Amino acid sequence: MCGIAGYIDKFNQAEALVINRMLTRIHHRGPDECGIYIDKNIGIGSVRLSIIDIEGGHQPMPNEDLSLWIVFNGEIFNYIELRKELEEKGHHFRTQSDTEVLVHLYDEYGEDCLSKLNGQFVFSIWDKNKQEMFLARDRVGIRPLFYHHSPELFVFGSEIKAIFEHPKVNREISFEGLAETFTFWTTITPNTVFKGIKECPPGCFIKVKNGEIKVQKYWELNFATPDNFYKGSFEDAISDFRELFKDSVRIRLRADVPVAAYLSGGLDSSVTTAFIKEIEPDVLQTFSVGFTEDEFDETYFQNVASDYFNTKHISFKCTSGEVAENFPEVVWHSEMPLLRTSPSPMYSLSKKVRENNIKVVITGEGADELLAGYNIFKENKIRRFWSKDKKSRIRPLLLKKLYPYITALQNANPNALKMFFGYKLDETDSPIYSHLLRWKNSSNITNHLSIEIKEQLSTFDPYSELLLNLDGKLNELDPLAKAQYLEIKIFLSGYLLSSQGDRMGMANSVEGRYPFLDHRIIEFCASLPPDYKMKILNEKVLLKKMMKGKIPDEILNRPKQAYRAPILSSFLGEEAPPYVKEVLSPESLLKTGIFNPESVAKLLVKMNSGKAYSEIDNMALTAIISTQILHKQFIEEFKHLNRNDLINCNIRSEVNFN
Repeated sequence: MCGIAGYIDKFNQAEALVINRMLTRIHHRGPDECGIYIDKNIGIGSVRLSIIDIEGGHQPMPNEDLSLWIVFNGEIFNYIELRKELEEKGHHFRTQSDTEVLVHLYDEYGEDCLSKLNGQFVFSIWDKNKQEMFLARDRVGIRPLFYHHSPELFVFGSEIKAIFEHPKVNREISFEGLAETFTFWTTITPNTVFKGIKECPPGCFIKVKNGEIKVQKYWELNFATPDNFYKGSFEDAISDFRELFKDSVRIRLRADVPVAAYLSGGLDSSVTTAFIKEIEPDVLQTFSVGFTEDEFDETYFQNVASDYFNTKHISFKCTSGEVAENFPEVVWHSEMPLLRTSPSPMYSLSKKVRENNIKVVITGEGADELLAGYNIFKENKIRRFWSKDKKSRIRPLLLKKLYPYITALQNANPNALKMFFGYKLDETDSPIYSHLLRWKNSSNITNHLSIEIKEQLSTFDPYSELLLNLDGKLNELDPLAKAQYLEIKIFLSGYLLSSQGDRMGMANSVEGRYPFLDHRIIEFCASLPPDYKMKILNEKVLLKKMMKGKIPDEILNRPKQAYRAPILSSFLGEEAPPYVKEVLSPESLLKTGIFNPESVAKLLVKMNSGKAYSEIDNMALTAIISTQILHKQFIEEFKHLNRNDLINCNIRSEVNFN
């Protein structure tokens, strides 16, 4: 794992000092070493977290004739097999690293090399002969890649804060980006919440030459239609999935450092742990985080799993005060407004992992999206069922079972349920039907925006770019596949992997690996008929049947518990840190100019009153606080680093050899 950065200035010599500043900003991603390559008007660099070929995998790294130079963030898990293929074609290697395999693979196949990769990656290759830069991102966006482009300048980085270190890049909040985030929980790719900053979409590559860029897709998430579903039986599917998943775990255990695992107490992390123990029966180090508030705590099930698998387990509990205390750091690393506090405990967890000298953890992300584990998939099914008999007072009662932690819903009568869940109930032909209610609820956050910003957004429709991107892709899919597509394309990469995956791990120099997100697993699950994933309202049926007798029954049969962290007690409770009151003050809100102080004041009165408040209120509070923090960190107080602040970097400059 690493962090990468670089730029092309069409009219000026690239400066190692600028690259050094960019890399220092993301030093947390790679604290082990730093390297820079300069060739006239281009510069690229890397900060490295050494995991494979610790002594030899230095970056930037060239091919054999020094015509290609690469900086690389991530892992190519099938690099051993690819190296053998390249050696048979006459390639010679100087190191044992996957980085060198990647640059040779590009040398051999060009952009077609991407179809051969099994990994989680972002990389940039400078081709001296073509005077062209090539960048690519993995299929589902596990690793981040951002860029700024103008006719004279192209700047890229693993994180936006690195790009902001370039002196020609301005920092400004995008109100359209905020509107998208306050609707979809994230921006619609390639947008971000900063003007002039784009992200490379997952499954895409970028070519930069002569001041022009081309963004092109090399992989697409394609769900099967009913006429081309997987043809095997349910038992066949279990067998095929097991074979694929075991190999996915096996190659993700490749490392020259110890590999640990997260153990959440849920099904998915128990599955990954079971397979790790099957492949490598030695003692496994596992980690988990719980909460001092019982409503959110899963410590009991974490201990059940740890005892069952006989792991060397380290666990701890977060208080609501600690959730809030770490929140500014979480925002700094997420680089986006957040609607939940759940990334904060993940930040604390990766910190605990690093304190125990572990660099790599295997986690269960992706299973819920691929095998229909989330309640939103059940909600979609119930709402469609209800829409066929809108007058029914019984059908909406099924929705109570999905959200036992929302007290107001448990006490609601059918009329109240209809008011909450009946939004656009008839629009079952909409390609985004499954998510209409969620997005409508989160869009209530925009009610708190300032009058000035509301006016600027009066003609902006956050759904327009989303529907343009879909462009009829979902029309032939079954209802579950439509919902899964949206969850994977929007929420998984844009929110979950960004705010809880890559960012919270790399904030403490810890690499997460995700066996469920092996592209072979994704493509296989996308081929399955819906009842292989969800049967009636029973989620992840394939996974549960496969793991019967292989994980504790208490975990296999427990109801799905959404991972959440405290919000109200964190920000408005007795342990709330002083910054919360400061960023929510009328003076601070007016200075930032994003939110209406009067509207925010009414929200605070409601939430402090002890009376009923909603999950929508929780989201709004978190969004307002995180946006205020984001503005302060990246707009008001961001200063370019001084020379004395910079890390030491090895520099290779072609200019010196001309």
